[in-house]
Amino acid sequence: MPSQFKPHRIAIVTDAWHPQVNGVVRTLLNTASQLRRMGVQVEIVSPALFKTIPCPSYPEIRLAITTARRVERCIAEIKPDALHIATEGPLGWAARRAAIRQGWGFTTAYHTRFPEYVNARIGIPVSWLYRLFQAFHRPSSAVLVPTETLMKELDARGFGNLTYWTRGVSHDIFFPRCPQQSPNPVSPIFIYVGRLAVEKNIEAFLELDLPGVKWVAGEGPLGDELRRRYPDVRWTGVLSQPDLAELYSRADVFVFPSKTDTFGLVMVEAMACGLPVAAYPVVGPIDVIGDGGAGALDPDLRQACLSALKIPRVKAISHAQTFTWELATQQFYDSLVPLRSPLEAQERQSESLTPLTR
Repeated sequence: MPSQFKPHRIAIVTDAWHPQVNGVVRTLLNTASQLRRMGVQVEIVSPALFKTIPCPSYPEIRLAITTARRVERCIAEIKPDALHIATEGPLGWAARRAAIRQGWGFTTAYHTRFPEYVNARIGIPVSWLYRLFQAFHRPSSAVLVPTETLMKELDARGFGNLTYWTRGVSHDIFFPRCPQQSPNPVSPIFIYVGRLAVEKNIEAFLELDLPGVKWVAGEGPLGDELRRRYPDVRWTGVLSQPDLAELYSRADVFVFPSKTDTFGLVMVEAMACGLPVAAYPVVGPIDVIGDGGAGALDPDLRQACLSALKIPRVKAISHAQTFTWELATQQFYDSLVPLRSPLEAQERQSESLTPLTR
């Protein structure tokens, strides 16, 4: 049921922002854009406002160097009706501390499976990290989660106040860019789009014995090594969204080898261009593909790829139509809570009017 609270000004605090290229940034950009179309003012508190240092083992990601007091001042200067803390990085923790100190209501989101990511990189036990992230989200009035399957998993781990927030796709950008045709039976094109990083499990795709050719779009810390080890793959690097839509439209199957994503926005973009998906039956693909017939889920990724070749492109397009940023943004908007209680907000408004009435 939609909330009666209708904020006019929203502050979003995020560690993920330009020039990063990932699903979190894409989600926040589209959400902010849609909110502005709804007449809502959105202000972003991102690393762009602070000094930064490169993230260890991931230098293209910049981490903000700041304090909770400074982040608190940034938020206070915005004078928001609602506060959303999007990420669990340095800015997210600083905003959380500021909100608790000020007694502000706020929401958070579970975009990324950092416990699994960190474990894959440096081996810290997943259970320790989940306790840390559970503590991060505990004061939140609503923890926004992108899939029902992930909500059940987080609930089992003791997370509370879980709220569903799906994702969308920009159908004016991602649509079939060339005439639809049956897959080439001799040389089909299998494509992966995303970060070239250990947590994406991309080598599970690159090692597959498949007919045809493999294309990869994206960059990341494993880029140089993978290009050297797999010279027969076509590597395109990072592409603009229109160019990416063109690439999707020319391929035959989108392969999503990750077992750690919370959603997988690229799957929806690929389907919107008429590209069936092959993936493991794990969180993300289970909910995004579901039983819509737009992809093939199989513990054997090679079998999923071969099965996806037989799926008509029209099924992928039809299923992608169920994902829109309008719907996703309304869910986000309805989950927001007042920064202050109604009484505090009324007192604040009275204080702001006092100089004018003297």
